Amino acid sequence: MDTSYPREEYPPAPSRKREPSPTVHVSPPPRDHLIWSIFNTIYMNFCCLGFVALAFSVKARDRKVAGDVEAARRFSSKARCYNALATAGSVVLPLLLVALVITGVIHLSKLAQESVGFFTYQLSGTDEDNK
Repeated sequence: MDTSYPREEYPPAPSRKREPSPTVHVSPPPRDHLIWSIFNTIYMNFCCLGFVALAFSVKARDRKVAGDVEAARRFSSKARCYNALATAGSVVLPLLLVALVITGVIHLSKLAQESVGFFTYQLSGTDEDNK
């Protein structure tokens, strides 16, 4: 029993040789770094650098949509620089603060030990022995 549906027979497609296209180097459109800018604006807003980066990211996206690739590349570069500064500042400053707190605690503990030693100092002799 043949249950196959009617099939049409298609002839094999003729192979087409591709003509070598002229070599054109098209650079990819610049990245706008919008997600990174939003992240820096919301979570790690150091001296409003994240907001500045967000403004340049939006400008880069607008220029890219308008077709002005060179202006988009300039705005993208500025957005990347501000994002890098905001990220570095937001990572370095808390680490610096933690390091200062740790060194302060160590210094205060040594100072407290020296103070305890000073107040518990026993004189080796009395004043009567020196007469």
